[in-house]
Amino acid sequence: MTTTVPRFEELAAPSHWRTVDFISDLHLQASERATLAAFTLYLAQTDADALFILGDLFEVWVGDDAIEELGSFEAEGCAALRACAQRLPVYFMHGNRDFLAGQGFARHCGITLLHDPTVLGFADQRYLISHGDLLCLDDVDYQRFRVQARSRAWQQQFLAQPLDIRRAQARGIRQASEARKQSGAGYCDVDDGAAVAWLQAAHANTLIHGHTHKPATHTLAPGLQRVVLSDWDAAATPRRLEVLRLSTAGLERVPMDPIYR
Repeated sequence: MTTTVPRFEELAAPSHWRTVDFISDLHLQASERATLAAFTLYLAQTDADALFILGDLFEVWVGDDAIEELGSFEAEGCAALRACAQRLPVYFMHGNRDFLAGQGFARHCGITLLHDPTVLGFADQRYLISHGDLLCLDDVDYQRFRVQARSRAWQQQFLAQPLDIRRAQARGIRQASEARKQSGAGYCDVDDGAAVAWLQAAHANTLIHGHTHKPATHTLAPGLQRVVLSDWDAAATPRRLEVLRLSTAGLERVPMDPIYR
């Protein structure tokens, strides 16, 4: 696929912010309680001035009305988010699994939805943040589905179905995802040429994204880099529970393991 530079939005960090945390790809789901417990602990203990969640917080999101279902997993996860958002600003960017999270979700949790991509101005630097899926140009089938699934008509049709039917479809998505993992199929990676084009258009030096589950820092060109967030899995060996922290000193990967026992 050809590179298309999208529309960017801008967010200027308030002058009092000293540290900003980035996380993504937690894929929270009822069958993996340990990751939810780690996330809840992190939200209660972080001393960051702001939190940015760059997509795929949930394994799947079937609609904002799921929060209202008594005892639902969505309600449990959102309660932890809401408690955190009462202490510090929390920003949420859609991923490829939770792109149906809407204004009802945002209001319930007290968080702010972010456009993908967004340029964050912090300490006189410009950081381009994205979930990252738009940059995986080699995943042609997914890119076609993404265009369809982000359309208003597709979403209205899906959300018009009863909640139990949507949940059944979500179970099918999870089963297909697990089968993909078991087959050894990997995630497509970001197209570096497209990443450079984005950075140049945004007048930024650093791209921060998730999606690929391949945490690393890549030099793209002189003065340009992309920093990939880790996914989270508290049941893995070793655990994958990492926060990317931005401060006036730069970017630092902070493992959760020392506080999660």
